[in-house]
Amino acid sequence: MTATDQTSAEVWLVVGLGNPGPGYAGNRHNIGYLVVDELADRLRGSFRSHKTGRADVVEGRVGTPGTPGPRVVLAKARCYMNESGGPVKALASFYKIPPERIIAIHDELDLPFGGLRVKKGGGDNGHNGLKSMRSSFGSGDFFRVRAGIGRPPGRQDVADFVLSDYSRSEQKELPFQVGDAADAVESLVTDGLERTQQKFNS
Repeated sequence: MTATDQTSAEVWLVVGLGNPGPGYAGNRHNIGYLVVDELADRLRGSFRSHKTGRADVVEGRVGTPGTPGPRVVLAKARCYMNESGGPVKALASFYKIPPERIIAIHDELDLPFGGLRVKKGGGDNGHNGLKSMRSSFGSGDFFRVRAGIGRPPGRQDVADFVLSDYSRSEQKELPFQVGDAADAVESLVTDGLERTQQKFNS
């Protein structure tokens, strides 16, 4: 098997963290869902219920047209953020995907709105989705695409802030952040962590 064949045979699990249902769709906490929706559009795929029963998925390949790239499984858990680790672990077991080929996309309070950082491993920084994944896998050694939402203004409670919708001005800029985050996911899969960080962690 050549290196190219090996790369194309690897499967990546790309998880958008968020809460299901229309009531949460525009929340800052749901940017992970928005990014996997963008990636699904690029793959011309529609999310469908997976046989594990607790997540919706899209399967496809990333890469340039005519060049078969790595296989990816895009996923959105069908449960609330703080319970997402179980469905993600079930998908990883089903597809036999190790943590080093899992990418979690999530909102990040410690980055300003529009900011983006890519990393591997680390703590959960109070993020319930990451906390649930760490608990289910017994490890945090997966990739993270951290999409900045900034800190709440004034004395607004953090939980209220992350579960509130983006402001009108933010909504105008949000597609650019979503597109950049989707680009970062594709770069991680095709080019690796170091190149992706050089490009997106500026």
